[in-house]
Amino acid sequence: MGIAEIKYGYLNIYSHIVTYGNAADPAITELIRDEIETMWNEPKGTFVWKRKELTVTFTITAEFSPGILPEEIFQNTNPCNNYFRIEEFAHGNISFVDGIGCNTGYFKLENLYKGSTTAAHEYGHTLGLDHPHITDLRGKGVPGIMYPRGTLVDAAYQYNPLGAAGDSSNGGTMHPRYRKVLKEDIASLRLDAGNYNKGKAVIGEFTSIWHPDQSALNL
Repeated sequence: MGIAEIKYGYLNIYSHIVTYGNAADPAITELIRDEIETMWNEPKGTFVWKRKELTVTFTITAEFSPGILPEEIFQNTNPCNNYFRIEEFAHGNISFVDGIGCNTGYFKLENLYKGSTTAAHEYGHTLGLDHPHITDLRGKGVPGIMYPRGTLVDAAYQYNPLGAAGDSSNGGTMHPRYRKVLKEDIASLRLDAGNYNKGKAVIGEFTSIWHPDQSALNL
């Protein structure tokens, strides 16, 4: 979730990441912030507004908030704020967000190593992007940021380049570290469809869910 603002020939998207949980700390929070900002700015996306081509930029800030209360998330009215619990355990063994176009989610610490692309992928969900329907990219090159684990890709982008395509037991599917934010991903945000008021529009919706530590829920 975030705020888009048209100003001085740019469309700037502002989002603020707030982390909490037993595995959250300032270092992992900064890693998440940097990954999102760097990857989403990399393609230098553009979109046309009133016949003018604007450059799309992403400004991502973040804070580690270990003492955050559920009420602070429930009562938040700032569209920039996105809240993520970080824990070593996650049900289903995977990170997730609470919907397509949302402002809350849950990260599994193991998914957040440098270069994992997990944070950038989940951020795309918060802006309204879903997984592509076709997940066989063989012959199509670098996978875009929204492709899920299990996607079929050229051998160079697999966990194991020698693995048979589709054989997940032998690394024959996409390694998430090879995902990139592409110009097509920026275009898919449909920024031209935003309801701009004085040059500003909200992207996404408030889900406002505070997550407990799933390891304590006997799931």
